[in-house]
This record gives sequence, structure tokens and C-alpha cells, in this order.
Amino acid sequence: MKPIYYLVFIPFIGMLGGAIFFNRVTPYILGMPFLLFWIVLWVVLCSAVMAVIYKLDPINKEEDA
Repeated sequence: MKPIYYLVFIPFIGMLGGAIFFNRVTPYILGMPFLLFWIVLWVVLCSAVMAVIYKLDPINKEEDA
């Protein structure tokens, strides 16, 4: 497995690992309990991480040419 593919684990750790530490309801952010905001944030960040992996993967550069 290429080292770039290890970036896939960042959203996994952020979403599941953060849910353990930030399991709180009282601070509301954008009208959502903090835990729900945390999960929504990582869903968006997951898309950003996948875009970075796509751009850095040399296989995708060969297909575009």
C-alpha cells in the first residue's frame, strides 16, 4: 500500500476518536449539539482529504495524460 493511502485513516480517527472525547451536548455550534457538529465537520473534511489523495496519487496523473 502506498504511503499516501494512509491519509484515509485521518477522517476515520477524527470522526470516531473525536466522538469519544467530545461527547458533549451543552455547547451548541450552528444550532447543533457539539457531537453532531463534530461528525458533520468530519464528513466535510473527509471529502477534502479524499480530494487531496486524488490530486497526489500518481495513477490519476497518468490517466489524465
